[in-house]
Amino acid sequence: MRPSLMAYALVVVIPFVAIAHAETPKESPGFNGLDTNLGNLSRLSTAQTRSISPENFTGAKGRGGAATEGTGKHSAQELGLGWKVSPSVRIPAKSTFTLADITGSGAIQHIWMTSSSMEKTRLFVLRFYWDAETEPSIEVPLGDFFACGWGKYCPISSQAVCVNPGSAFNCFWSMPFRKSAKVTLENLDDQEMVLYYQIDYTLTEVPADAAYFHAQFRRVPKLPAKTVFTILDGVSGRGHYVGTYLAWETRSPGWWGEGEIKFYLDGDRQFPTICGTGTEDYFGGSYNFDLGDGRYRTYTTPFMGLAQVLPPDVGYQPGQRFGMYRWHIPDPIRFQKDLKITVQALGWKPGRIYLPLEDDIASVAYWYQTEPHAKFPPLLGKDVLTVKPLSIKKPTPAAKTEDKN
Repeated sequence: MRPSLMAYALVVVIPFVAIAHAETPKESPGFNGLDTNLGNLSRLSTAQTRSISPENFTGAKGRGGAATEGTGKHSAQELGLGWKVSPSVRIPAKSTFTLADITGSGAIQHIWMTSSSMEKTRLFVLRFYWDAETEPSIEVPLGDFFACGWGKYCPISSQAVCVNPGSAFNCFWSMPFRKSAKVTLENLDDQEMVLYYQIDYTLTEVPADAAYFHAQFRRVPKLPAKTVFTILDGVSGRGHYVGTYLAWETRSPGWWGEGEIKFYLDGDRQFPTICGTGTEDYFGGSYNFDLGDGRYRTYTTPFMGLAQVLPPDVGYQPGQRFGMYRWHIPDPIRFQKDLKITVQALGWKPGRIYLPLEDDIASVAYWYQTEPHAKFPPLLGKDVLTVKPLSIKKPTPAAKTEDKN
């Protein structure tokens, strides 16, 4: 009987030993908790998840929802502490508010925002500062940063940016920092604004080869004749370009997107290293973004889209507006010293001759690079930021004349 008892003991003990071992997993060596995906989502790390919002301005552990003052105080008066007392902030006219001021090493991984004034989002300027720098690495109006530059809701479903009903801005760009991160919003408007926001980040070790995220806004309300629009210039350092957003308003009738987008890399001067074949081609479309019937087709995909088409006041006339994005996430454009990006504005003359256009073009360029970065050009003034779209008046019908014959 003893052999049978011994076998029985082994059968009973071994499973329990296995269970005990499963309850004390070991951390995967070297994983810092960043850049997660379905393939590594199961890996453990010592990273610390934190979040900043009006319910926890500092992101401190165990301090969310502890506010006693805030925009929801009146609504929560019958419920007390912890019941949505501070869900948003009021930012006075012509003032700057610090949304986040983080100390330590880590990365911002998700940002959600919604404003009380969707139509005024070019008057609200976001700025990001890494590692106590005095010049911002990101300086972009709120709506344009989230690829929604015309002050109207535009649904976007992409990997880097999502814009959801009713006016919810989300971004998932990874934004590493080594010493600190500061995020501000300037209200250029003459009226107070209300902002709801949440900035989710992780405190952890950042790899030595991780570059810093940058974004820059530009706009030319009327492109001078026979010139190109500059999306980005003056970049100095090593990095890679990861995205373009264009807000384009036509100032002439007919098709407007024959122009090529060009990337000048590491000393290119007269000719670029990368030259596309047309504006709609760069954004992943073709043949005027239509199916041959003269109607634009919007689309939003993980890496590219024509997400927004806004009509002019009357009919198919000059003044139509477009919002397009192209994320170079699977195909970043790498540079070692410098980078310049331009786009031509071209339509057609009779006889299949190119027509240089004088359109209204705004852009946001997104890239990673080493610091320090070159100082950005001065941000446009309020009057230029908010130049109104072209207004088309309905033509007056010609007066009828009697036939006297």
